[in-house]
Amino acid sequence: MFRKSIRRSEAGSGSLSAVSADRHLLYQQSVQDVEAEIDFVEQTWSELRRRPAEHLREDFCGTANTACEWVKRDVNHYATGIDLEQSVLDWGKQHNLSELDAGQLRRIELLNGDVLKARPGLADIILAMNFSYYLFLTRDELRAYFASALQGLVADGILFLDAYGGYEAPMELTEPRECQDEEGNEFTYIWEQAAFNPIDSCMTCHIHFEFPDRSRMEKAFSYQWRLWTLPEIREILYEAGFSSVEIYWEGTDEENNEGNGIYTPSETGDADPGWVCYVVAQA
Repeated sequence: MFRKSIRRSEAGSGSLSAVSADRHLLYQQSVQDVEAEIDFVEQTWSELRRRPAEHLREDFCGTANTACEWVKRDVNHYATGIDLEQSVLDWGKQHNLSELDAGQLRRIELLNGDVLKARPGLADIILAMNFSYYLFLTRDELRAYFASALQGLVADGILFLDAYGGYEAPMELTEPRECQDEEGNEFTYIWEQAAFNPIDSCMTCHIHFEFPDRSRMEKAFSYQWRLWTLPEIREILYEAGFSSVEIYWEGTDEENNEGNGIYTPSETGDADPGWVCYVVAQA
């Protein structure tokens, strides 16, 4: 279900294995596309606002890969990343922030804390991507998060979310996908929807990685979350106080009938087996 494209390179000279591979690097290379994500954020902001955005807050930031991309884009960009896991923030500092120059480093801050309680100053943009807010299992919990995010935005700020669904979303299934790291070494990303409870819409999901030597990194990442629907997300955002909530749906490439990577405001979506979209909530 996590299916973001990875830029292919020539085959690597070495090969990965479950012993040598780093799960955070594998995640960044198989799940995240921070360049495309920030492209969408910048383009959408420019269409909705007549001023430049400066301060971006990345909630559930993990390794802060997206926050780093933001500060790289412009000397006036600064970012705050918030995450509960100090060890993951430390990894991000070692591997991602270490790639920034001195000026960029001065414009990024990582906070170890709860996104419901952190108050790092008002942001123009708040991101909660990779379905991270699905970890809130009740309407009250999700509303509390959205209300907290609204309090963390400037008067004309915008909250950006992604969401996924489709008729395969609640199924118990396994989806492998072939990937390469930045050096061209191959590995297989495996998304597993291990359990789904239709009564409360809660599910258990795992990410595994498999390598050419047939070694396997089992449950590199595991998630216990609720499969929220778009009507629920929109309703709860409005209940939390947002003034406008739009769904940005991906267009279709007419030649191959696949997604074209272009997301536009839509009121009608396709009944696909699996889809990913953006939710744009204006303060």
